[in-house]
Amino acid sequence: MIVRILGEDQRRISDDSVDELNRLDLELEDACSSGEHDAFAAALTSLLDRIREIGTPLAKGQVVPSDLVLPSADASLAEVSALLTEEGLIPG
Repeated sequence: MIVRILGEDQRRISDDSVDELNRLDLELEDACSSGEHDAFAAALTSLLDRIREIGTPLAKGQVVPSDLVLPSADASLAEVSALLTEEGLIPG
């Protein structure tokens, strides 16, 4: 799966990581629902940091269609809430 965090490079994520990312996505969704800004910021940071840790950056100049586009680290609670679907940010 190819993932882009807005404002950053694309990363290749193994399909084996989807369950872990879905768990972090659910935590983010719960934090958005609560409206608690500190919990939201922590959950978004955890998700994006984990993507950065496990994802392999694509080569500079290589651009392929992204399977998933995530908000930037400075996205607001309202912006992320507007992006959430029934499956959160990460389908599957």
